[in-house]
Amino acid sequence: MKVIASSLRKGNVVEKDGKLYVILFAENIHPGKGTPVTQLDMRRISDGVKVSERYRTTEQVERAYVEEREHTFLYRDGEGFHFMNPESYDQIAVSESVVGEMAPYLTEGMAVQISQHNGIAISLVLPQRATFEVVETEPVTKGQTASSSYKPATLSNGVRTLVPPHISAGTRVVVMTADGAYVERAKD
Repeated sequence: MKVIASSLRKGNVVEKDGKLYVILFAENIHPGKGTPVTQLDMRRISDGVKVSERYRTTEQVERAYVEEREHTFLYRDGEGFHFMNPESYDQIAVSESVVGEMAPYLTEGMAVQISQHNGIAISLVLPQRATFEVVETEPVTKGQTASSSYKPATLSNGVRTLVPPHISAGTRVVVMTADGAYVERAKD
């Protein structure tokens, strides 16, 4: 099915020259003068090669039919990442190349959207936010809490991020799964 380039988002799958590509990053660029364009960073599903394409925002792009279903993350082993369909209890293994840099944010029992094409997992979308514990950070400095400076911290998933000065080790925080940015202290 043909769609205009400006409507494409991260995780969508497009067909180009008979090959399927999953979109890793999509940005609409509106220069002050000239034609607006859509910049797409894509990964070829068959071999994992990354490509970057530019389309005019009104240009038609062939979007591939994919089946999107919610799955629950179970565990990770030598085969890859294992997910279960909560309706049918079918389990699928997703390769490391499909999960990519999202791997540290996967937690047991997390609900994710998996896109499949002809029964093969080609992309997954995590929830926007996830909760992790701060395992290491600099100690709280008295009088520093009023400032807006952030300090480095290591989360329980191994990701380094910046947190406000009042956050100490052992505190559970909510972070964005897209880039690991601190959102708020967890309310649990």
